[in-house]
Amino acid sequence: METTTPVRPRLKLGRNVLALAAVSLLTDISSDMTYPLLPIFLATVLGASATSVGAIEGAAESTAALLKLVSGWWSDRARRRKPLVLAGYTIASVIRPLIGVAQSVSQVLAIRVTDRIGKGIRSSPRDALIADSVDPAIRGRAFGFHRAADHAGAVVGPLLAFALLRWAGLDLRTVFLLTAIPGALAVAVLLFGVKEVPRSAPATGPGNSLDLKTPLGGRFWAYLGVLFLFTLGNSTDAFLLLRAGRLGVSPALVPILWAMLHVVKALSSTPGGILSDRLGRKPLIVAGWLLYAVVYFAFGRATEQWQAWALFAVYGLYFGLTEGVEKALVADLVAPDRRGAAFGWYNLAIGLGALPASLLFGALWDRWGAALAFDFGALLALAAAVGMAIVAPKRLRA
Repeated sequence: METTTPVRPRLKLGRNVLALAAVSLLTDISSDMTYPLLPIFLATVLGASATSVGAIEGAAESTAALLKLVSGWWSDRARRRKPLVLAGYTIASVIRPLIGVAQSVSQVLAIRVTDRIGKGIRSSPRDALIADSVDPAIRGRAFGFHRAADHAGAVVGPLLAFALLRWAGLDLRTVFLLTAIPGALAVAVLLFGVKEVPRSAPATGPGNSLDLKTPLGGRFWAYLGVLFLFTLGNSTDAFLLLRAGRLGVSPALVPILWAMLHVVKALSSTPGGILSDRLGRKPLIVAGWLLYAVVYFAFGRATEQWQAWALFAVYGLYFGLTEGVEKALVADLVAPDRRGAAFGWYNLAIGLGALPASLLFGALWDRWGAALAFDFGALLALAAAVGMAIVAPKRLRA
């Protein structure tokens, strides 16, 4: 008599992951209705200099990076993640629309910093809550799905702002005020749709202090070191947009180019996460970083406008292969009661590496040209890919 092996039912992402994805979708719609227009608003309405614009964004992102570590650690200690996630999203959703009534550069600075304080408070506890909410076998799919929703919001937000400006005849201030609507919806979904995941009490002793070197383990720190190396070559995407402009992409088409990038990100993030569940995190991250190196090398040598469009599309695949997978690997490498702290260190490493990466890239471009700057980014990506092949485990840990 022939017997068949029972088929394991497909695991579901669950209520929390779906709700948090919806929250990120709505929040990114709100945020990206503002972010692409903010430099124009600062320069044309408030008369800000380029230095002021850079200072505002630098201060905002640095603040967020530091708070991500503290909030992640605190969510481990308090054993409740949702209150921090809710507080972070609420702060950002309330403060962001106030740009519409700002009368000075200093007021915009205060609003942006407060907005990023909200992001810093919520990010690490949210990522830890996602990891807490799903079976380890679909952890990559969960983070990939969440990133896909985030990128979908980054497509809808700018297009919605464009429609309001172009066809509804609204001004910049009114568009900024209207970001309160998706922001409020995001908070409502989080409040009623996300549930706390019960966790055991944390162990007493050194694990409850801010000295987290021993509890997180050597493999995690090795991974973080390799990630920081990659981040040093991962400069702001503004340089890619600048390169696209030099290749002939008109200013009017830049928002479309940017939207196309996020469409590719959104479409590739969930499949990338699913593949990492099946094949392991290492192959996906190594492949993504190698693809990044190829894209950067090609950007330094591109000569035609169509090449910019093609490279931006391929660049989107790099995000699909790595963004959610990198977060899933963080959760794989540490114990459940240290996930908040681990995501805090992960986000801090990326935040601290981003500023010197962009400064170094810009200096290389100004002194020796775009090709050398892009080659430098590609070289660091190659070195990091080799490092990842050494330090990352072959398969995820349940």
